[in-house]
Amino acid sequence: MDSLGSISVFVQVAETRSFTEAGRLQGVSSSAIGKSIARLEARLGVRLFNRSTRSITLTSEGALFLERCRRILAEVEAAEFELCNATSAPHGRLRISLPQVHELVMPVMTEFMALYPHIELDLDLTDRMVDVIDEGFDAVIRTGKPKDSRLMARPLGEFHLVLVASPEYLQQWGEPRTPGDLADHDCLRHTFHATGKLEAWPLRRAEGAPEPILPLRLLSTSIEAVQHAVLAGMGIACLPDFMVREAVREGRLRRVLDEHVEHAGQFWVLWPSSRQATAKLRALIDHLSTRLFPGAHDR
Repeated sequence: MDSLGSISVFVQVAETRSFTEAGRLQGVSSSAIGKSIARLEARLGVRLFNRSTRSITLTSEGALFLERCRRILAEVEAAEFELCNATSAPHGRLRISLPQVHELVMPVMTEFMALYPHIELDLDLTDRMVDVIDEGFDAVIRTGKPKDSRLMARPLGEFHLVLVASPEYLQQWGEPRTPGDLADHDCLRHTFHATGKLEAWPLRRAEGAPEPILPLRLLSTSIEAVQHAVLAGMGIACLPDFMVREAVREGRLRRVLDEHVEHAGQFWVLWPSSRQATAKLRALIDHLSTRLFPGAHDR
């Protein structure tokens, strides 16, 4: 059991890259964490971490050991669950990476918290492509078809990008009839924080037609900032339909150039295939499947 405790500490340090943060999560001092890692390295006869005054990184031996340790802890957790009373509620900690669309994901996650009060959530909201395995996530929600063979996947629902503007903006500047008309409009653009790349507008073009000019009025790494600006009448934006559906229904936004926009995307929940589907993880996956896009699997 002492070895199991050392493994738990090692995984915590590897995932947080910090003795101090690992100590906080374990409820002990950073020096106690450091001593535990030192004893583990002495017992194994290898160095698990490269330490400097600024950072802690895994050695190649440490990275190999981490993968095995995660499997061990997952098996222990699964064994504990099997021995528990079958009626006991799911419990424990889930580390989840979510896209930066708070209005879509947070109501679903807070509903999950209310349903499962004994599950602790550690949420990372980002647009970067995290490494689910190496960064120790239990599950992630992402768009696009999964390509990592190490991951299990379940589709959650479909969305479409649409162009929108406020009625006030369109009354003042006119409504574009073709993609080329966008050259005379203010465009509100989203850029990916991790890469700096502009999110493309999915405009359908006639063969041989030049790419439309999109004059920038706003450039933001936050898609919700773009949403705020378009609602304030600052220009035309390209946003997921789920972010603007209510505003369009209420008349606060109008869709434009629908016949020139062609896009369909899909959200997926991904989790490590090597990880036992514990009760808490199963509860999360089932909840996301039914609540993120209600009715998506009934069509």
